[in-house]
Amino acid sequence: MQTNGTVLLIEDHRDIAEMITSYLEGRGFVVDYAADGVTGLHLATTKPVDLVVLDLSLPGIDGLEICRAIREHARLDTPIIMLTARDTLDEKVLGLNAGADDYLVKPFAIRELEARVNAQLRRNRAELTRDKLVVGALELDKSTLQVQRDGQDIRLPPIGLRLLEALMRSSPAVMSRAELERKVWGDILPDSDTLRSHMYSLRKKVDKPFSQQMILNHPGSGYQLVVPDEK
Repeated sequence: MQTNGTVLLIEDHRDIAEMITSYLEGRGFVVDYAADGVTGLHLATTKPVDLVVLDLSLPGIDGLEICRAIREHARLDTPIIMLTARDTLDEKVLGLNAGADDYLVKPFAIRELEARVNAQLRRNRAELTRDKLVVGALELDKSTLQVQRDGQDIRLPPIGLRLLEALMRSSPAVMSRAELERKVWGDILPDSDTLRSHMYSLRKKVDKPFSQQMILNHPGSGYQLVVPDEK
């Protein structure tokens, strides 16, 4: 039987876990479940899943550490939606910088979670075009998702790759925040802090190890990718 995908839910609150599991299974998803961080991390890194729904506060290992381990140690690009009861900018930034692709603040509407799960899966399954984007010393190979600058490999999460592709395709034009959000998130737009957090992470990886900036922030206008000598 064909399913809509396999979701790993890592959530220690039993009522929330049962609600999410029942709803997603009723919508054609296969749901694996872990009630603590240690089990959740093991499942996330040893079983093939299409998406992870990850609570921030967990016994054993918290959501931030799980997220970092998935991205940095297991080096997996599995989409991650983080659930948090902490509705503060700092907490959201921490989650996104740890590698989460999206987040929801508790309490949330279950239909919104379903919409965000579907949106992440659509983007992750999008067919890759076999082309290579080049802006100066920066290269993005769409067939392999490999990014290099000056011959050095740069590993980016799925959202970072989509942001970089949008900026490279538009370079040297300035892309507004609204344009970038539509390109990357489509109709289900993120919280106003999300783009800023992902752009911070992208600039840290693309620019920080090098002597010159390529990604410029124009307050009030947007972002621009340039060849350093043409700034």
